[in-house]
Amino acid sequence: MRARRKCWPIMRVEVAEQSMVPALRPGDWLLAWRTHRVRPGQVVLAWHPQRPGFLLVKRVAWWEQGGAEGAAAGWWLASDNPVAGAVDSARFGPVPAERIVAVVLVRYWPIRRRR
Repeated sequence: MRARRKCWPIMRVEVAEQSMVPALRPGDWLLAWRTHRVRPGQVVLAWHPQRPGFLLVKRVAWWEQGGAEGAAAGWWLASDNPVAGAVDSARFGPVPAERIVAVVLVRYWPIRRRR
C-alpha cells in the first residue's frame, strides 16, 4: 500500500513584503483556501511564473485572453502598493490559472509570546 501525502484544503502563510500595504502588512498571517477558481478583486496566493518555489500574494485584476501573437492567457495579478517596487503582472505578464494556489480567506496577527 502506498502512502499519499495529505494536502489540507486550508493553508497558512506569513506576509513578508510591502507589496500589498495597506491591506496586508509584513508579519500578517493569512489563512487561504486551496483552489484554482478565482475572480477579480480576490487576494490570492500564486507561484511566481519565473522563480520556482516563490509564492506571491496579489490581488486578481482581470482575465487576460491569449492573443494571436502567442501571448499567454491567464490572470492579471496586481499589487496594492506598486510604489514599493512590487513584482506583479506588470513585470511578468498574466499568470496561468494552474499557478494559482489559493484564495485568501482571512488575515490575522500571531499571538506574541511573553518572555
